[in-house]
Amino acid sequence: MPTLPREQPEPTPLHQARQMAESFGTDAQRYDRARPGYPDDLVARTVIGSPGRDVLDVGCGTGIAARQFQAAGCTVLGVEPDTRMADFARSRGLPVEVATFEAWEPDGRTFDVVTAAQSWHWVDPVAGAMKAAQVLRPNGRLAIFGHVYEPPAEVAEPFAAAYRRVAPDSPFDGRSARRPLEMYQAGYAKVAEKIGETGRFDAPEQSRFDWEHSYTRDQWLELLPTTGGLTRLDPGQLAEIQGEVGRAIDAMGGSFTMAYTTLAVIAVRAGTPL
Repeated sequence: MPTLPREQPEPTPLHQARQMAESFGTDAQRYDRARPGYPDDLVARTVIGSPGRDVLDVGCGTGIAARQFQAAGCTVLGVEPDTRMADFARSRGLPVEVATFEAWEPDGRTFDVVTAAQSWHWVDPVAGAMKAAQVLRPNGRLAIFGHVYEPPAEVAEPFAAAYRRVAPDSPFDGRSARRPLEMYQAGYAKVAEKIGETGRFDAPEQSRFDWEHSYTRDQWLELLPTTGGLTRLDPGQLAEIQGEVGRAIDAMGGSFTMAYTTLAVIAVRAGTPL
């Protein structure tokens, strides 16, 4: 008699996985140093046409995106649940209030733009969209964006094999070595759908920005520990993965070019604040 497959539990929504969400501050300085910024065209598209330049940055981390908006002439307030990330952002000149966005108290404050750079998947999509509508001025903008990156197979395959070997019990152990862009586009389409369902925004617009960045071996090994799934590995596991990846990059001549796509959803607040 065939054995019925065991029913697989539903995966925990990312916004409920607080341990993982708040693991990126383990080395905030490395995170800020290694993580890439965002296309200038995206920053300009977000700000141009907004009612003003007051920005609330949700899940601001170390302030990578926030500093770009400050450089564009905006006044930015960060909201960040990880005190280590918040402290680093403050050291770089960004005022930050420590809270999850859902629990954060606006105290009557409103903004022209609400941004979430590489952080909206840690926010409850329904509560987050309604909270953004609450704090945005009429015609203000909610801008949600993040990177999709595609390492060459020569880098991605050794990484995936090493990860599966050293962390077989990880929730990411079955991850593909490649990151299909279509999957992420579908995710951003779902974000746009949830925003639209609030009835508080005009139809959200989706955009993509394609660009490239070259990494040396050391630069990529510096960034790798800041990525999801690796922030909670022990030093031995991390060193084994980095060793495999480092050898692969050495075999390519010591550097490679990464193809990046930055996906964005921008929605304009309709009517009057709640």
